[in-house]
Amino acid sequence: MRHAARNQKSGIRDSAFTLVELLLVIVIIGILAGSITVSLVGRAEQARITRARADITGSLAIALDLFEQDIGRYPTPEEGLEVLASDANVPNWNGPYLKSGVKPDPWKTPYRYDVDPENPNHYRLSSAGPDGKHDTEDDIVDGES
Repeated sequence: MRHAARNQKSGIRDSAFTLVELLLVIVIIGILAGSITVSLVGRAEQARITRARADITGSLAIALDLFEQDIGRYPTPEEGLEVLASDANVPNWNGPYLKSGVKPDPWKTPYRYDVDPENPNHYRLSSAGPDGKHDTEDDIVDGES
């Protein structure tokens, strides 16, 4: 679509894109950029879900198991996950069990630690998930011991 025109003074051909060609290229680039952005947004949310699952089944579960090995029990509901980072005057505490403390989930909501009142050796860890509210369909629940 390039138009070659002869320069009347020098006899050399000038090549240039037309305005329509430039606008067409800009529109195509915009469409491609938009589709890439939509694709990345979905992947970012999936990455946050994967990280929350990894925290629940990985670092938090391991820290709870180490605490249980040292103390002979899992943290009480009153102690919560915070006792994994600071001793709170618990005998035989050999922590911290989490180096950087208890971090929130990827959506900046605290992880929930629930203990079965009938069996204190069973706990449940959960993340509120993308909506930031516990006890909804998008909660990430795992680590039932």
